[in-house]
Amino acid sequence: MTIRLILADDHAVVREGLIALLQRERDIEVMAQARNGMELLQLARTLKPDVVVTDIGMPIMNGLEAIRRLSSEALPCKLLCLSVSDRPQEVMAALDAGAAGYVLKDNSFDELARGIRRVMANQIYLSGELIGSVMHACRSPAAAREVIKLPQLTPRERQIAQLFAEGHSTQAIAKRLFLSAKTVASHREHLFKKLDIHSIAELTRYALREGLSSAELLATSENMLK
Repeated sequence: MTIRLILADDHAVVREGLIALLQRERDIEVMAQARNGMELLQLARTLKPDVVVTDIGMPIMNGLEAIRRLSSEALPCKLLCLSVSDRPQEVMAALDAGAAGYVLKDNSFDELARGIRRVMANQIYLSGELIGSVMHACRSPAAAREVIKLPQLTPRERQIAQLFAEGHSTQAIAKRLFLSAKTVASHREHLFKKLDIHSIAELTRYALREGLSSAELLATSENMLK
């Protein structure tokens, strides 16, 4: 059986290199590629792949948010993260969002191909070096308490938090989401209260911790606030 796949990464050289390698595998067909989470959502809804391989840190919509949305829509695809981050919190966040696997970019291509086949076979797959740290995080009472305390944001709140974290103004967000500026400002104030924060800089740091924004956007966002 051929595994039909969509690959999402914001770096063209990464996408092209991986596609060239994946095309050598007789049982894997790359149907399409996406530059960000929004493109990934649109392609997955249209093409209905068997597996989605996605980076986490992407513009417009990051991979974690795309995974959440694809999972909530119950699309029949398996979700596999391909990331540079080995932080157990990010791995657990990806799995909680609906990912069935997490492979590090530092690993060999063979590990990625193995991960694709494993998630297609309804198995959970983690790069070998992640297993110990993720198991430790799962068993840690402190980590469990931290997860319990995290406030739950609605999809709209996550979307607005990401856009503010990426440096967009209230007016720009309103135009982009077809909302009034007053509605966006209301969402912002509700986010501040819900998260117990008091500035866009704090919201940016929250978004980065929770995978709602790309790390490289931090300096840009904070510089805009000075």
